[in-house]
Amino acid sequence: MSERPLVIVAPHPRDLDMIFTPDALVRFRERYELVETTAGEIDALPADSLARARYLVGQPDISDSLLAAMSGLRAIVNVEGNFTDNMPYQACFERGIHVLITSSVFAEPVAEMGLGMALSLHRQIAESDAAFRRGAEVWGLDGNGSARLLSGSKIGIVGFGDLGRALHRLLLGFRADVHVYDPWLPASVIADHGAAAAPLEDVLANCDTVFVTASVTGDNQHLFDASAFAAMKPGAAFVLLSRAGIVDFDAMREAARSGRIKVATDVFPEEPPTTDDPVRSTPNLLLSAHRAGALDVVFQRMGDILLDDLALMDRGLPPVRARRAERETVRRMRSKPVSKS
Repeated sequence: MSERPLVIVAPHPRDLDMIFTPDALVRFRERYELVETTAGEIDALPADSLARARYLVGQPDISDSLLAAMSGLRAIVNVEGNFTDNMPYQACFERGIHVLITSSVFAEPVAEMGLGMALSLHRQIAESDAAFRRGAEVWGLDGNGSARLLSGSKIGIVGFGDLGRALHRLLLGFRADVHVYDPWLPASVIADHGAAAAPLEDVLANCDTVFVTASVTGDNQHLFDASAFAAMKPGAAFVLLSRAGIVDFDAMREAARSGRIKVATDVFPEEPPTTDDPVRSTPNLLLSAHRAGALDVVFQRMGDILLDDLALMDRGLPPVRARRAERETVRRMRSKPVSKS
């Protein structure tokens, strides 16, 4: 029997070659005894393997009986990016099992995409390019009738976790007046980052750009409905970066179609949308195919987080790089699992 800690590996929708650099994967295989399987086949593993498993990489559906069979389990490390409601979290907390996600790797690349989207909306970059290719470009001042500067403007961020904070760091160079709505944080934490806490109604009414970076919970599904979009400043930009469930998508599309606001989104209720989905032909709506965080170098950072935190837990220390499920909030999460991309 190997003396190395045993790790059950079922990382759907990723695979090991995606989440590790070649060198990091070599170290992972050297340090640990890996049992590679699929989410649906973990139950069928030998009882001895289940009992000896120290870590589980992936977030498959876990029943009470399966968790009980993994009597030596110390951590579940999900490389999909969301806490999903598919395991007995309370039993994990009672046993001291960490449930972790590596979603922080996506914060910086998604923030960069969000900044690019906002600039495109306010300066009509995508529309100007399309018009030029049709031979219908408008030159100089005449082509900037509805353009706005991001620099020095008032910007709202809804949700101030990893993604919201990464976006705020990028915005510092624009000397923007940043207001944050996050009911899970005290105002002092937001102020420590150089932003101002604000009620959602103030963010909507006063900001030239509103970035949505919040997770979807049982409390905020369809938070942005027709009334929310109607409350925004005319000509403002709305940039959706986190999850589609936080908006009423039909209301968002109608707000864009009306021309009252400009909208950009990287996420959709169903992915991909059907070929005849009206979202594909809505004006004032900038579309991205859930690709903001999907870069090879980004996925491979997951492996670095995994190796660092497993090394700490091997020494009896808590993980510090991955985000841990919190007993007070994890049951509120409503994010859907994502595809491989």
